[in-house]
Amino acid sequence: MDLAGLMIDTHSHIYSEEFDADRDEVILRAQHAGVTKIILPNVDSASHPRMLEVEFRYPGLCFAAIGLHPESVKEDYQKELDFVRAELERRRYIAVGEIGIDLYWDKTYQTEQILAFQTQVEWAIEFNLPVIIHVRNSHNETIQALKPYAGKGLKGIFHCFGGTPEEAAEIFSLGDFKLGIGGVVTFKNSGLAASLMHIPPENLVLETDSPYLTPAPFRGKRNESAYTVLVAEKLAQVYDMSVGEIDRITTENACSVFSGLK
Repeated sequence: MDLAGLMIDTHSHIYSEEFDADRDEVILRAQHAGVTKIILPNVDSASHPRMLEVEFRYPGLCFAAIGLHPESVKEDYQKELDFVRAELERRRYIAVGEIGIDLYWDKTYQTEQILAFQTQVEWAIEFNLPVIIHVRNSHNETIQALKPYAGKGLKGIFHCFGGTPEEAAEIFSLGDFKLGIGGVVTFKNSGLAASLMHIPPENLVLETDSPYLTPAPFRGKRNESAYTVLVAEKLAQVYDMSVGEIDRITTENACSVFSGLK
């Protein structure tokens, strides 16, 4: 099968309320742009019903993951983890995510975030599922949290990668990880495009993080999965390749991580 022109959006919260008024049209635009699969990362038990509803409405296109987002780790995080565990035992998900460590706004629950993250990593290994990892202002903490699991078959995506080639090398040393690249690569002053020149495209997947982090020239507006093509176009410039070649490489990479897409 020729994968040129076919894209996978590996990270989209298209189930969020921002899309309630026009979700069908948003999905159609994504399909017309060449997006063939959309991964839906969970946030917490409150977001879960909406996510499953979207997966049910668009079978074969939208695929739900299950996890507890670090920003949702509060006093009741153990109850939220119990929910994730029950769901993992109830049905098969595409991945465990969105999980990770976020120290951008607040470090109050840093210890709990790390515990929740490591617990879910262990479950991903147990259920043989990839992880979708959220890292914000926490690269070193995330690397340290993952070190005990190096060599245990862990694979997944470091979502919204914005780091250096050296940080990417640290990530790759821990398991079979790809870097999720989204709208940030199109931002004029992000520096990400320069970093990626030292990281082969065989290590990357496409994502939008809709409705957030909208790529140029639509920055500041609501993001959507159709804009995956804008990320692919920017990567084609970075690597001096055709957009079709970027699509083929990143789609193969996504399928290697998410075995449920094959």
